[in-house]
Amino acid sequence: MQDPAITPDLIEAHGLTPDEYSEILRILNRAPSFTELGIFSAMWNEHCSYKSSRKWLRTLPTSGPQVICGPGENAGVVDIGDGQAVVFKMESHNHPSYIEPYQGAATGVGGILRDVFTMGARPIAAMNALSFGEPAHPKTRQLVHGVVEGVGGYGNCFGVPTLGGEVRFHPAYNGNCLVNAFAAGLAEADKIFYSAASGVGMPVVYLGAKTGRDGVGGATMASAEFDDTIEEKRPTVQVGDPFTEKRLMEACLELMATGAVISIQDMGAAGLTCSAVEMGDKGGLGIALDLDQVPQREADMTAYEMMLSESQERMLMVLRPEKEAEARAVFDKWGLDFAIIGETIAEDRFVINHGGRCMADLPLARLAGSAPEYDRPWVEPPAPAPLADVPQIDPIDGLKGLIGSPNYAAKQWVYEQYDSQVMADTVRPPGLGAGVVRVHGTDKLLAFTSDVTPRYVKANPLEGGKQAVAEAFRNLCALGATPLATTDNLNFGNPQKPEIMGQFVMAIKGIGQAVAALDMPIVSGNVSLYNETDGQAILPTPTIGAVGLIAQADDLIAGTVRDGHVALVVGDTAGHLGQSALLAEIFNREDGDAPPVDLQAERRNGAFIRDSRAWIDVCTDLSDGGLALAAFELAEAAGVGVTLDTDDTAQLFGEDQARYLIGCSFDKAEALMVAAGKAGVPLHAVGRFGGDTVTMGGAAAPLAELSALYRTAFEEVFG
Repeated sequence: MQDPAITPDLIEAHGLTPDEYSEILRILNRAPSFTELGIFSAMWNEHCSYKSSRKWLRTLPTSGPQVICGPGENAGVVDIGDGQAVVFKMESHNHPSYIEPYQGAATGVGGILRDVFTMGARPIAAMNALSFGEPAHPKTRQLVHGVVEGVGGYGNCFGVPTLGGEVRFHPAYNGNCLVNAFAAGLAEADKIFYSAASGVGMPVVYLGAKTGRDGVGGATMASAEFDDTIEEKRPTVQVGDPFTEKRLMEACLELMATGAVISIQDMGAAGLTCSAVEMGDKGGLGIALDLDQVPQREADMTAYEMMLSESQERMLMVLRPEKEAEARAVFDKWGLDFAIIGETIAEDRFVINHGGRCMADLPLARLAGSAPEYDRPWVEPPAPAPLADVPQIDPIDGLKGLIGSPNYAAKQWVYEQYDSQVMADTVRPPGLGAGVVRVHGTDKLLAFTSDVTPRYVKANPLEGGKQAVAEAFRNLCALGATPLATTDNLNFGNPQKPEIMGQFVMAIKGIGQAVAALDMPIVSGNVSLYNETDGQAILPTPTIGAVGLIAQADDLIAGTVRDGHVALVVGDTAGHLGQSALLAEIFNREDGDAPPVDLQAERRNGAFIRDSRAWIDVCTDLSDGGLALAAFELAEAAGVGVTLDTDDTAQLFGEDQARYLIGCSFDKAEALMVAAGKAGVPLHAVGRFGGDTVTMGGAAAPLAELSALYRTAFEEVFG
């Protein structure tokens, strides 16, 4: 087949600017072949090279005594004691999920699971953070059904519990949904597998499923805005097979135990190209590949297609040659392809042979290390206008408006499609705050959460970035967990627009300040830019996934409220209504500033919760919907009523930060008051649990009536 001529249109179709193409000519001192153009396009696109974000990502705190491996590998690794480590990461599959919801979401789950077991860890937990357009939009229902089914279909078949996440709706996502997938696994701390190749003449081995044409150009597609040609991009979406991935995991973990693996890399974005180049570059070696040896499921595939295919369930490995027979036997046993497709070489070259011809011969280090890095112009977003008056409302009407909205109604329709109990170590399933699993065979527990409030980030990216980390911190502390570390999934619009780049820069600054103050370094993550359709950007959505450790199972705070329990609020309540859920859902307003985040107060109050766990029966953080929504959710989960001592709108629905709601007996409340006084922590009694009504000041409604609304509102829209 004749390769197409390299024209300006072809260069543009590969996501390369004229200046970037000129740099390729300078590096090669010649014009690239079509395959070489595709390889450069894959390595230099936004999705793989982070060319607009690298400058700012370097400013994030990424180290700490608990960190074994920070950003740069497939996933982050954090010490949890006793020679064990938790391996975790979050990444996006936004563009594919909008084009083909089921497969886009499913392969997002598959990709993040591979990132974890590539490091030598067995996955033990998954989460997802999903953002969709307004419920009435004609595409939203299809997207919700397809994405939820895709997440459940892949995760359930693979056999990993889905423990939590988020589902939100906003018109800004009408043309570009977000699917952020998180996975965590357990490994022995001294048996982590990395991707850097070593040794000259070592076999490069292809593992797993066969290569097809699905996903060709997927990473480049994910580095561009959408427009009215969106349906033409459907072939760039990968197709997943969770049963093959399950076999691949078992084969890889078995192979790792033999000592055969020098290095290993998942074939994710940009497939064979990115995995081979990264392994060679990290090891300071070249790679030579013979594509005739690549297992293929389609006839007459070109070198270009094989190098850029994003077919799923594939790995690339550098193998100890003396272990070849043993390694091949493992993969034969699991019914998976095992093919030696090349070798490491001493020269700084990336050589691709196919059909007896050299299809590419590139300087590997320049290919990996010379990707452009942009210092994009940015402008700090203007300060929000002061909040106009918010009228007092009947608090029950306000509560009904929240719990009857798809944003704040119970989401059991979503999470009941996910298996949260597989592996039999789930301690706290989805539904209230962070999820918890046992560290199998020990008394330790791990807690997982993902958080962000995009309307805060839009109004004030610095405070919104801080708040995303702070809320994740609170969700872990509320269970008695010590926060360990974070992963970030930074979803933004077009970085070539200074106002969008300003959102990104300020959010990064806020995230950096918060993870430093709260000892939660960023150990892994993903950046997803160009989330725009016809020039309309999503809300800036820097999702924070966080992991916490509970050293003894008895230290978990996970009871339920009971009749006679006192309701206590930790932290100061000023009644901040700017950018609140009440404003958005009841008044259809998104105005005012985001709530300010006092990181020292967050740290102090979180430590108080953890130190006082013996006196706390149940605890939740206060965030969206303020005290009113949090108190209702605790009461509803236990099937008891609640009485709050005020009907003031700002006191009930304000979203001041660094706050927790505690339920406990009267005697424990007295002990907490004494402890809070000694620690200098604000603590106030705000009401009590009991009865069968929800009462706020002079307004009341039967709990059963409110519970029915809360439990059915989401399904009535999407079920």
